[in-house]
Amino acid sequence: MINYLLNKILYAILTLLGVVTVLFFLFNVLPGDPAQMMMGQNEDSEQLVKVKAKYGFDKPVLMQYAYYINDLSPLSFHSKNKEDYTYLGENKYSATSLFSLGNTTTVIKFPYLRESFTKQGKKVTQVLGETLPNTFVLAVSAIIIAIILGILLGIVSALYKDRWLDKTIQVFSTLGMSVPSFFSAILFAWLFGYVLHEFTNLEMTGSLYELDDFGEAIHIKWKNLILPAIVLGIRPLAVVIQLMRNSLLEVFNQDYIRTARAKGLSEFQIIKRHALKNALNPVVTAISGWFASMLTGAVFVEFIFGWNGLGKEIVNALNTLDLPVIMGSVLVIATLFVMINILVDLIYVWLDPKVKLQ
Repeated sequence: MINYLLNKILYAILTLLGVVTVLFFLFNVLPGDPAQMMMGQNEDSEQLVKVKAKYGFDKPVLMQYAYYINDLSPLSFHSKNKEDYTYLGENKYSATSLFSLGNTTTVIKFPYLRESFTKQGKKVTQVLGETLPNTFVLAVSAIIIAIILGILLGIVSALYKDRWLDKTIQVFSTLGMSVPSFFSAILFAWLFGYVLHEFTNLEMTGSLYELDDFGEAIHIKWKNLILPAIVLGIRPLAVVIQLMRNSLLEVFNQDYIRTARAKGLSEFQIIKRHALKNALNPVVTAISGWFASMLTGAVFVEFIFGWNGLGKEIVNALNTLDLPVIMGSVLVIATLFVMINILVDLIYVWLDPKVKLQ
């Protein structure tokens, strides 16, 4: 187990290093001067030089890349010279010093994702801290809807194979997989938030936290979660239905299921005791992949419903070329992908003891 986790952590670090490298060099070949983006209309030649020196934009690309890796690394090296980019002052990092060697200090710190170009003085970690929890709530709500309804409908579809109920479920699940999320979001927002507003009391747009009419207090609006969670959960719901049905039908053909039926067990007991757990492996794979992709797939849904999450923030950052926010968001999403994949491998062992960690 320990060797497995160490190998996975090593692969995760190498994967994230690859993501960071691609992101950095991809966005550093884009036209435009980051320092000018940060200053906006207040561009001044003298200030421009200071901003470039402060953020290391006046250095060669490879040196900037080394700075970025140093910022992200929990174990990093920093200069004692106030003129250097890696200087620890001005509350740039929250770090614990380990030891010093000459003009260099070695510290342990939380990864530094730098500052937003458009939100002056605001760190990317603050931006992510304000938006990621909202996206996480939305993704968890959507995946819960997909898991509960998907497993139940998949079981029903398998039990009534080739009957009208099975065919009806298959039609709706196929439709759910084929309809793009942005179209579903527009349709649901218009239908339930506008046409049927008097009956549903739901709004076309709205986030989890909203100011009151006087702008003095923030209130949680759980009803704003309903439509985006349903829309975001439609496609994974359709996938879970199909996988659960096919996997359960395959399990039903196994010898131990025939033995259980010969013993006189009811279909409910057979599914509960024997079939369900063995049929969940492909479902777990799908759920894990969809949960991670929801953090990026929520971009259109959040933007259309006005949900103040990471997806909407990425759209705004792309429109304003706020590179640190874009890079930080993608890096966080990649990290979550890696962590979820490791967790799924551990769940496999619990579901099927025959699977060994290697």
